[in-house]
Amino acid sequence: MAKAKPAPKLPSSYELLGTRIQKIINSTGAQTSKRAVIYKAPDESPDDWAQLLEDIAEADNVTVTHQDSGGVQISWVVPKED
Repeated sequence: MAKAKPAPKLPSSYELLGTRIQKIINSTGAQTSKRAVIYKAPDESPDDWAQLLEDIAEADNVTVTHQDSGGVQISWVVPKED
């Protein structure tokens, strides 16, 4: 008798949000300018959004700036190597 494979674990809403924002930050334009403006999608959890912004703000050399438009600008500095 064959064993049933467990169903693959679906990503959490936070993981889906993180993946979406990571694609924006990793885009060629964002990497060139060292900044990206992100927006919370209507169907995304406000708690996930707040947690993501908090996590991003904790990263070294990263600035999180809330804009009047509702967007959030993420900018970063790449430290020079010795």
